[in-house]
Amino acid sequence: MAAHTSMLHVRIDDETKAQATQTLAAMGLSVSDAVRLFLHRVVVDQAFPLELKVPNAETRKAMAEADEIVSTHHARFSTVAELFDDLEKNIDK
Repeated sequence: MAAHTSMLHVRIDDETKAQATQTLAAMGLSVSDAVRLFLHRVVVDQAFPLELKVPNAETRKAMAEADEIVSTHHARFSTVAELFDDLEKNIDK
């Protein structure tokens, strides 16, 4: 007896879909295969198959800084040399 199937529609931006399709194809999977595998793991494990965490304060600060850099198109370093100087200064932190 054949299993009954259902359609699942998911909205995703075009760039993410294209990149995911290419990456999954390199693994021998289609996007549909990946979604089926994901949902199968949810059923088998009775859990979300990826570890999700609430970001800590340091991570939230870094995320906010990244958002600001993207929105203003201005990083906190004016030159690459400044970036490397800061990295060297904070290497042990």
